[in-house]
Amino acid sequence: MEINKVIIEKLIQGRVKTQIGLASIKRRVAKKYKTPLPTNIQLLRAYHKLLNEKRIKKSKVLENLLKTRPVRSLSGIVNVSVLTKPYPCPGKCIFCPIEKGFPKSYVAGEPAAERAKKLNYNPYLQVQKRVKMLKNEGHPTDKIELRIVGGTWSFYPKQYQAWFIKRCFDACNERTDKGLKEAQKRNEKAKHRIVGVSIETRPDFVNEKEIKRLRKLGVTMVELGIQTVFDDILNKCKTGLTVEKITEATKLLKDSGFKVLYHIMPNLPGSNLGKDQKAFEIIFKDWKFKPDWVKIYPCVVCRGAKLYNWWRGKKYKPYSDKELIELLIKIKKNLPHWVRVARLFRDIPITKIEAGCKISNIREVVKEKMKKKNLTCKCIRCREIKEKYNPKEKVYFFREDYDASGGKEIFLSFESKNREHLYSLLRLRVPSQFFSKEQHFIPVLENSAIIREIHTYGQQLPIARGVTPTISPQHKGLGKKLIKTAEKIVKKEFRINKVAVISSVGTREYFRKLGYRLRGEYMIKLFLTN
Repeated sequence: MEINKVIIEKLIQGRVKTQIGLASIKRRVAKKYKTPLPTNIQLLRAYHKLLNEKRIKKSKVLENLLKTRPVRSLSGIVNVSVLTKPYPCPGKCIFCPIEKGFPKSYVAGEPAAERAKKLNYNPYLQVQKRVKMLKNEGHPTDKIELRIVGGTWSFYPKQYQAWFIKRCFDACNERTDKGLKEAQKRNEKAKHRIVGVSIETRPDFVNEKEIKRLRKLGVTMVELGIQTVFDDILNKCKTGLTVEKITEATKLLKDSGFKVLYHIMPNLPGSNLGKDQKAFEIIFKDWKFKPDWVKIYPCVVCRGAKLYNWWRGKKYKPYSDKELIELLIKIKKNLPHWVRVARLFRDIPITKIEAGCKISNIREVVKEKMKKKNLTCKCIRCREIKEKYNPKEKVYFFREDYDASGGKEIFLSFESKNREHLYSLLRLRVPSQFFSKEQHFIPVLENSAIIREIHTYGQQLPIARGVTPTISPQHKGLGKKLIKTAEKIVKKEFRINKVAVISSVGTREYFRKLGYRLRGEYMIKLFLTN
């Protein structure tokens, strides 16, 4: 520890700002004292100890320099993934591996799965450990997106669901409350606020009753395992799904304000390169679909899946790496500005893949090949400002309207002039009930437009006031401007006098300051129309 303190003091004295300078001082001190090179986590620990002893002053430059894997908080939040316990899945999909001791489709070796198993799938301990790891790596943990994965969430016992989510809130609150409502209320002002909650489920489990329940649990995004939009392939792969079920689930979720994420699987039995490309064209052009986020999981063969026997019997042959990469390039070059591609590859250990793509960094490979062809991807993740923030770069307002699931979607954003850098976005929906004149199945959403997402990207900054936003576009009022613009659109163009926000518990205080009040499970604002 003393050696690490010496390094910290030298870094401050030398006003070191680069990784090269950091590495140089590390080597010099380690050589002088004949010790191994310390890790950044060890140095951060020494930095915070010196700070507590008041021997040094706080240095944001040094904190950023010592941060491990900076990308973890460069989207404006930190992601905390927790796995549910192993539990039967109602699906019979041929591509899902089954491994004892893990939820269906999860296998040993996946980082989050391994962490969960070691902690006996205890949600409190999983969240607690992950938050601690992120803090030790130098990441702020004020804004947490909670991602609950493992099997089909909606098939788990209802009592288990409520207990599981409550314990996640308890972990972020650093104390145990009596019930879920109390834990959610406490999280509104907690140190670690949950600003988003997502779950994975099947489209055929989404109905009005389930949606109301998900809102009570605090869920804001639903990941749907749709795989494709062709009934013949869905049937061949024994998914039990149909395009009709996918369409209905998507519509119900959007009309309730949820963000919708599709899991899409190219290279399924019964498909081909042309059909896969057509599937993506349909998904982003047909009003029945148009998800907000996608995860592209190219089909791979693992032991424990029925597909393994098909492959062994030469009844299935995966694409070559070259074919798959070319397909992904064709898909990505045509994506709209309003979708976010969260993943291009499932985090399955290479040793578990018997056949199919084993390029774990395929996103980077695809990006590099697109660059050589002078092609770009317009998806949100590829355009997030991340560490490229320059306070002097001029920000421009963009608006994009599109019809989806019977309603009107309005995508508002602040971006650079050429749309290469995305700073902030807002998803506004005028639900299908407004146009069909039907009554909304959630009373508080009657005659209301819905803000389904509001997000400012860049380095996550602490919630506390007084933070100078010189390294990030956060806390510069971009989100508030988008909200005011959305309110004007609702009033003037649609003559609707109410806006609802599907805000997560940890963002309620933010919306209260903007005149919104909690009604049911939504933040609501009423105003007079002209």
